[in-house]
Amino acid sequence: MTEQLPVGPGTTVTLHFSLRLEDGEEIDSNFDKDPATFTVGDGNLLPGFEKVLFGLMPGDQQEFTIPPEDGFGQHNPSNMQEMPRDQFGPDIELEEGLMLSFADAQKAELPGVVREFDDQRVLIDFNHPLAGRDILFKVAVLNVEPAQVH
Repeated sequence: MTEQLPVGPGTTVTLHFSLRLEDGEEIDSNFDKDPATFTVGDGNLLPGFEKVLFGLMPGDQQEFTIPPEDGFGQHNPSNMQEMPRDQFGPDIELEEGLMLSFADAQKAELPGVVREFDDQRVLIDFNHPLAGRDILFKVAVLNVEPAQVH
């Protein structure tokens, strides 16, 4: 029997997880699917989510509340942008909550959500949809092993 490792830097972790809002709305879950595997620090998990897992052992199940500063950030008013209505083609049917894709200065894709609009202007929110929200992060750790160094 090999000694069990706790989650920490230099480990690869296999787990089931779910993300919910405080009102119980589920955002993501793989409890009914294959588990996820990631290596601590590889960028697949936000650092604030990784940090709470440190010290957990295979078989552990826990639920954490991740505050915005450790999750998807605070809502930033400067990420709200007003654009002229005529920048949106006549074939685009605008509605509040509609997610559109924009290109930033580096031509990278940037999602934005229509918050409000009228005949003259459109207000687009470029904040992450979960910015400013506490996230309930539930995990079931299945396996922890030393990360394979390439």
